[in-house]
Amino acid sequence: MSEKPTSFSIKNWSQDDQPREKLRDKGKAILSDAELVAILIGSGNREESAVDLCKRILASVDNNLNALGKLSIKQLMEFKGIGEAKAITITAALELGRRRRLEEGLELKKISSSRSVYNIMQPILGELPHEEFWILYLNNSNKVIQKNQLSKGGITGTLVDVRLVLKNALEVGATALILCHNHPSGTLKPSQADKDITQKLKIAAQSLDIKVLDHLIVTEKAYFSFADEEII
Repeated sequence: MSEKPTSFSIKNWSQDDQPREKLRDKGKAILSDAELVAILIGSGNREESAVDLCKRILASVDNNLNALGKLSIKQLMEFKGIGEAKAITITAALELGRRRRLEEGLELKKISSSRSVYNIMQPILGELPHEEFWILYLNNSNKVIQKNQLSKGGITGTLVDVRLVLKNALEVGATALILCHNHPSGTLKPSQADKDITQKLKIAAQSLDIKVLDHLIVTEKAYFSFADEEII
């Protein structure tokens, strides 16, 4: 009786050896380059697992990701198990990595005053017909690491997920936060809800040694700063 061919599908591996599960359970840094590329292609060929196939592809370019990114779709398809769809997926992923490196090389915007916050956020919020609440995450040089929308459509204490705000602050290494939202009506007077949200986030952030530096209310042509008015 002939033996059944061995399956090289990642699904049949031990869970500890499955790249997707390793990334989910242990973090992205623990995976090798071959394992990360294997996640993209999902499966290998009859003779190789996805990881072994990716090891061979990487070996062909001396394990250099920059060199891998220069391979054409046609060149990638020369490897058994890499069809057009997989080749395009690898090419697209590496192009995203290249673009990310370009963006990381750009100078981060430094916050030196409430006006500098307004200059960043007015183009985003100034002309919206609805309210949005944003968080600016800053490093210890007061440069903006990231800015995220927290809520949309109105502001009440129930819409503020403090845990999510602080989780993201820790993930990006932020040491300070600036809160920002718009008033489509044009009024610059903070509401009680605005004050409550500010205090809620300030108290929560203090426990992690993260400062809430300011809270801006933005309109099309002006702004209100809690820090400038000394109410934060």
